[in-house]
Amino acid sequence: MNNHDEKFVNPQILVLVLSKMLDKTVVRADYQLKELQGGTLGVVRLVTGMAETSDGESLPYKVVWKTQKKWERHGDPDSWRREYDLYISDFAKFFTDSLRWPECYYGEMNGDEIQLWMEHIEGVSGLNLTPEMYERAAEELGRFQGKLYAKQSDVSLNLINVSEVDFVKSSYLRYQSWKVLYDYIRSDDCEIPKHLCKMLIDIDNHADEIFSRIEKLPIVFCHRDFWVANIFYSDRKIALIDWDTAGWGYMGEDIASLIADEADVCHMVEYYQKCIPAYYRGFSEYVDVSHITDHCVHELILTMFGYRLVEWYTSAESPEDKSIHLDTLQKIYEMRNISIKFD
Repeated sequence: MNNHDEKFVNPQILVLVLSKMLDKTVVRADYQLKELQGGTLGVVRLVTGMAETSDGESLPYKVVWKTQKKWERHGDPDSWRREYDLYISDFAKFFTDSLRWPECYYGEMNGDEIQLWMEHIEGVSGLNLTPEMYERAAEELGRFQGKLYAKQSDVSLNLINVSEVDFVKSSYLRYQSWKVLYDYIRSDDCEIPKHLCKMLIDIDNHADEIFSRIEKLPIVFCHRDFWVANIFYSDRKIALIDWDTAGWGYMGEDIASLIADEADVCHMVEYYQKCIPAYYRGFSEYVDVSHITDHCVHELILTMFGYRLVEWYTSAESPEDKSIHLDTLQKIYEMRNISIKFD
């Protein structure tokens, strides 16, 4: 039997968490643990069981217990504690009725580790999301970011640990400086089709001009991990988990992630055509964006995922995985001349 402390729940904390979650005085509770996922020096567990209240009720419960140890993400060293910092701020007041994060019932920081006890979110997620759900997620994200943009001065004053505006540019430049990838797409031995390599090389050749256009877009609060595994859809509402990379960035970054980050390859072009207008439609409920004629989402997809897809392709262990990454690059290529129709 494994006797590591983190395999066991502190009963006092569990009672406190369940009392808040159930809005009743809980006196004791049993529990079972199930690991949901492991991250970088972190682990997420589902805690289930029966809670006994002071008036004799026995109530079933589910709650998520997340622990995260200190680690440094390149260019964003405090991201490991960001969710804790956001939860203890008043950031939650900026969510809309139809886009929110999981409620946090208890959080604590002990030196180089944070612990969060959070609502267990249920709904449709991952590649089970339908095209209509993608579109809804894009619109609700736009509505949320538009609301924050309209009140940006209030938000800025209260957030002490968020990722930097130039996070995407810095990440792109780091990948571009990685000679193994940079040289590979320019080599005669490269197995990626030449037209896809040229697409990536063209981004390198015009990077300054591309980023000058991106930097004309509104600066908004980005989730920065807005991909299908973190999106849960239920009753036409969206819940978003994993906020540890969140921060200021440019309008459209999260939509680029929604479309291209381990996405449903078969529908990528359709999502590109539907999600960008939906996103702008939601944003425009709070902010006039009619002057924006260059949404730059295709450029954002390439700067965020171009070299990353090459990395994934070169490190893929099976022909099937290599094919998925090539197919994704091909779909991005097919988006290049698509004209987006706004409502």
